[in-house]
Amino acid sequence: MIKIKKAEVAATVVRRDQYPPELSLDIVLAGRSNVGKSSLINRLINRRGLARTSSSPGKTRTLNFYGINDTWYFVDLPGYGYAKVSHAEQNNFKKMVDSYLTSGRRMMVWQIIDLRHPPSALDHQMSEYLKASGLPYLTVATKADKLSKNEIAKNKAMMKRELGLTEDELVVFSAQSGLNKEVLLARIETLIGEARLLSEKRITEGEGL
Repeated sequence: MIKIKKAEVAATVVRRDQYPPELSLDIVLAGRSNVGKSSLINRLINRRGLARTSSSPGKTRTLNFYGINDTWYFVDLPGYGYAKVSHAEQNNFKKMVDSYLTSGRRMMVWQIIDLRHPPSALDHQMSEYLKASGLPYLTVATKADKLSKNEIAKNKAMMKRELGLTEDELVVFSAQSGLNKEVLLARIETLIGEARLLSEKRITEGEGL
């Protein structure tokens, strides 16, 4: 299992020319404001305050890159669907996010959704966007500690049905209890291993030319 030895804020950006150098992988967190993206990052890396949680939802205006073990980034996208953000700002966020998601960096997107509630219209839109994009993605349903075991099972089944997800495409998570923390870290470890193999293959093929 991955051991977190180093975690730092690598970059806070709004444009492609500001992105930090690529590492093995970007794990991208997309979700509504106040859905628990920062808490998820902090729990996975065992750093309480690295990713800042805000008492004012919708406050994030940038792409925030967190470098982990000099190996991968967590990339926190601006939360979508916050009513107090103007229409013009929402359009700017969309352009910034679209530019990043189509940048060609090696990434996997985690769509973060609150397990306590049915997916919103914007959650559905993001899910459809990810399916159409061809990007690898995973849906992470947060705040499971707020529900009973029966409620977790019921809401998980509902979310899979509404978003058209398989069992492997949805992970239930709690930043409070650490539920399925190891599952998510194992997913990252597998992806990093695949990225290294691909890089070695390219180097070998290049040497053979």
